[in-house]
Amino acid sequence: QVQLAESGGGLVQAGDSLRLSCTVSGRTFSMYAMGWFRQAPGKEREFVAGIGWNGVHTSSTDSVKGRFTISRDDARNTAFLQMNSLKPEDTDVYYCASARLRFSDPQEREDEYTYWGQGTQVTVSS
Repeated sequence: QVQLAESGGGLVQAGDSLRLSCTVSGRTFSMYAMGWFRQAPGKEREFVAGIGWNGVHTSSTDSVKGRFTISRDDARNTAFLQMNSLKPEDTDVYYCASARLRFSDPQEREDEYTYWGQGTQVTVSS
C-alpha cells in the first residue's frame, strides 16, 4: 500500500519560512516524479512545484518563483518544499503527490499523479 505522509505545515507570520516534507512508502520513491499542489476552501487545487524522477528538472508556478524550492532526497524517500518569504495569499492546504510514470520532467497536471498525501495546513498571518 502506497502512502504519502506530509509534515511541516503550521501558522507563521508574513515573511517567515517553512519547509514541508513528504515521505513516501510502498513504492520505489526514486523512480517517480513528485509534485506539490495547494488548495483553498471552495477553490480548485492548483500546481505549486514539481520535480522529475532524477531531480534534475524542476518547475514552479509563477506566484511562488524565487520564493519556493522543491527538492528530493531519494535516500530518505522524501520530497521537500522550502517556502521562503511567505505571504498571506500562500495560506492553503498543501498536498504532495507521486507521479504515475517515471517522468524526467516535472508534471503540472493533477492527472499525471497517482498517489496523494492527506495535506498539511499552511497559514500565513499578515
